[in-house]
Amino acid sequence: MFVNLTLGIVKLAGGVLGGSFALISDAINSLGDSLTSIVVIFGLWYAQRPADEEHPYGHTRAEAVAASNVSMLIMISAVFVGWEAIRRLGTVHATPPVWTMWIAAINMVIKESLFWYKLTISRQTKSLSIAASAWDHRSDALCSLAVLLGLAIVRWGGPSYMWADETAAIVVVLAILINTSRMFRQSTSELLDPQADEELIQQIRAAAESVPGVCAVEKLWVRKTGIEFLADIHIEVDAQLTVEAGHRIGHRVKDKLIEQFAQLRDVLVHLEPYPHEPPPSP
Repeated sequence: MFVNLTLGIVKLAGGVLGGSFALISDAINSLGDSLTSIVVIFGLWYAQRPADEEHPYGHTRAEAVAASNVSMLIMISAVFVGWEAIRRLGTVHATPPVWTMWIAAINMVIKESLFWYKLTISRQTKSLSIAASAWDHRSDALCSLAVLLGLAIVRWGGPSYMWADETAAIVVVLAILINTSRMFRQSTSELLDPQADEELIQQIRAAAESVPGVCAVEKLWVRKTGIEFLADIHIEVDAQLTVEAGHRIGHRVKDKLIEQFAQLRDVLVHLEPYPHEPPPSP
């Protein structure tokens, strides 16, 4: 948040003083990132609140809600900037000084470094909002590259190439819209309870089947909630066992899965008789 705020102020000052709308557009993007960082921080904090009577599954969905709102805010800002860039096409203005190119180049290096840092953190934590923020840094780095190229064309092409500054701003907007729309789809998809990836499903299934007394796994549903997962598993046990014996097996399955898979927040175990026979047709 501090880096984005600093870059945003520097680029805004450079764009205004240097007469570069592309740099101003990039500055608005960074200043918007500072605001959205606050939203992400709040979402991650709220997601860690414990479960209560009204929210027995916890508040982890707040993380996905924060990510979707971040994406929407960035897209709205990009549309506004894009409209201003289109409106300015063909407008005659002074050639931006060479130091505006240095601002764009330094910003590109910083943003690319932040992208790799946050991408590593998101892979370790499985956090969607941090991943969204990481790709926003990559988008910013590419945007700064477009700004740098646009300024270079204006500097060395002369007054007849003034359109390159606004064109660079439009490229910035298109890059932002493409990346943030992908982030928005991912975050909203999480709110619809999609099944976890097949590799994790198979690992959980194998771990459950290795518990003594488990004859087979009939059903296994694993859904992501925030940076964690919830699992619903139907295990088949000997039909002649007592309820108490079956209950103990179910608890052993739950304990093993939660111990083995740190990302599992909770496991709901349902017992089925083995061999399992489907219910008769009506």
